[in-house]
Amino acid sequence: MKWVLYIFLIGICSCKQHKADFLPAETGLDAGREFIDGCLKGDFIKARYYMVTNDINEALLNSTEASYREADKEGRQQLRTASINIKELKEVNDSTVALHYSNTLDTTSKWLYIIKQENIWKVDYKKSFQ
Repeated sequence: MKWVLYIFLIGICSCKQHKADFLPAETGLDAGREFIDGCLKGDFIKARYYMVTNDINEALLNSTEASYREADKEGRQQLRTASINIKELKEVNDSTVALHYSNTLDTTSKWLYIIKQENIWKVDYKKSFQ
């Protein structure tokens, strides 16, 4: 019985991904790139790590995740292999940057706003929809 419990605990611990596995972004570009990469690859734990935590951002990311999960297997694979195309990085002020980007699958340009809070860069996802 102890062996079964031991194997079960090892399995649980090895499957769980911790936020500590991600390095804090040193620049706005890094935070934006990691957030977009997480969304494209279906790694929404990673995307959440690089996002400002609030109810609106969480709801928007949940919607993005639901759209990703609704895509068929081929569609998700295309997203995972898509490349990020950075068109422009604009410094709005010393604690905000705007990242203009698209990806190789969806060439529609989008803006992503990244802010610096307590010396850490995070995506403020809701500003991308305003």
